Amino acid sequence: MNDHYIEKSGKKLRYGFTTGSCAAAASKAALIMLITGSDIHTACISTPGGINFNAEIIDIHREEDYVSCAVVKDGGDDPDVTTGSKVCVRLKLTDTKGIFIDGGEGVGRVTKPGLDQPIGNAAINSVPRKMIKENLENILIEYGIEDKGVSVIISVPNGEVLAEKTFNPKLGIVGGISILGTTGIVEPMSDRAVIDTIRVETKVRKAQGSDILMVAPGNYGLSFLSEVYKIDATDVVLCSNFVYDAVNIAADEGFSRLLFAGHIGKLVKVAGGIKNTHSMYGDHRMEILSDICKKILDAQTYESIKADLMECVMTGEAVRIINTTGKGDIIFDNMAQSIKDHMQKWSGDTLEVEVIVFAGENEELVATSHAHEWIKEET
Repeated sequence: MNDHYIEKSGKKLRYGFTTGSCAAAASKAALIMLITGSDIHTACISTPGGINFNAEIIDIHREEDYVSCAVVKDGGDDPDVTTGSKVCVRLKLTDTKGIFIDGGEGVGRVTKPGLDQPIGNAAINSVPRKMIKENLENILIEYGIEDKGVSVIISVPNGEVLAEKTFNPKLGIVGGISILGTTGIVEPMSDRAVIDTIRVETKVRKAQGSDILMVAPGNYGLSFLSEVYKIDATDVVLCSNFVYDAVNIAADEGFSRLLFAGHIGKLVKVAGGIKNTHSMYGDHRMEILSDICKKILDAQTYESIKADLMECVMTGEAVRIINTTGKGDIIFDNMAQSIKDHMQKWSGDTLEVEVIVFAGENEELVATSHAHEWIKEET
């Protein structure tokens, strides 16, 4: 049975298995069938995450010196676009010792530096390659033919269409999806998957020679940079709510400068030192704005807006209230500086950070001192 669960927010969610695990299980089954001449309909592998994957083997087909078969990707309770897709292998023995792994239809090719695989390779990442290699080598030893080699081609029917719903086109992986997985298992709604994606995109930007890493929380920030400053969307790393992680990844990957653009609704939380801007970690937007106002405004003016400010549901209304004091520019400058200071501190002061905060629809609210200069460098 493959039913393994995790508790999240009071819900019982089922783990899935990565495309890499599917490829490894299908490869193992194909080699056993090729050696023995008998069909098998299940194959069990151990994943790096410590959970066994008992895969159903389908679409068995034999040719003169090949066996092909498939495993259907099951992402568990994670909303994964590849769930339900077939991960297929076509495998043969060779007289040259070693395991040769390549991608076929629906598996992407790497066209940019900085990814897990070099340019020109199939986008089959290193952990899936290791899983496939180890499983096949063990079978060769088990059947006493370790002097033989194996050629295995991984394909994913409809993979090129599926890839349009992934980050692959942005990362420079063309022609299909990637065969992925660091643990072999898919954790439902995994934070780790988002953070891993941030790191991959950051590595690509570094490998392209960028000195400034441009980051935005999501599509609103991307749209702002694209429409207001004509920044190419492929040059911006999206970090979702993982602001702290994005800052640390930028530092880890050797960037010296970080330009962060986002809506006040998210970034005001960073001004208060909040590392993850998801609402599950607390809101506090109005409390943070109120504290900044209290530092800047005289007591009478502050008291005149405090109640209305704290009752705001949306930051757009809070901006309007703050601007009625005539001190909005100073208040939002202070907020932006706090955002910048926290990010630089989180990086261990290894990053120089500039910040642009917008409100409404592409309406710039405030930018720190060198943000516009950096934008000009990047355009």
